Amino acid sequence: MSDETPSKKRNGPSRDEKRQMRSAARLYAVQALFQMEHSNQSLDEVRQEFETHRFGAVYEGDELAEGDPNLFRRTLEGAVERQALIDQMTDRALVAKWPIDRIDPTLRALFRAAGAELVEGTAPPKVVITEFVDVARAFFPEGKEAKFVNAVLDHMAREAKPEAF
Repeated sequence: MSDETPSKKRNGPSRDEKRQMRSAARLYAVQALFQMEHSNQSLDEVRQEFETHRFGAVYEGDELAEGDPNLFRRTLEGAVERQALIDQMTDRALVAKWPIDRIDPTLRALFRAAGAELVEGTAPPKVVITEFVDVARAFFPEGKEAKFVNAVLDHMAREAKPEAF
């Protein structure tokens, strides 16, 4: 065992662990938004359930990732508070025949979470796009949805933060 390991643990998560926690928070935000849409749970109920029972939980021997609670909360709250604005941005990025209320509910939750980060987050838009394309791949391993998500998020990012392009 190296001498660095104990000091790293005392100083908190490593850079890679922080990145993984942010990625997990984004995935959990999509799941939480999906759950809110399909249940009668409030924002506070869903947030507490995820933070208490999912972050780092062990199910059937598999440990779930620890999520960044601050990013999770900001993304979830931003998606709820700015849902109308984000849905309008998403509609403009979609083909006219496919408004947001007609797309897959998982994709709808993904666009809302990503939109919240694009509108009020601090991560560069290209990072947000890459991260949420990875989330799309987690839900849709076939791959075609990832290309669709990339195109829609690119359009949304250019609208939300044109100065970044």
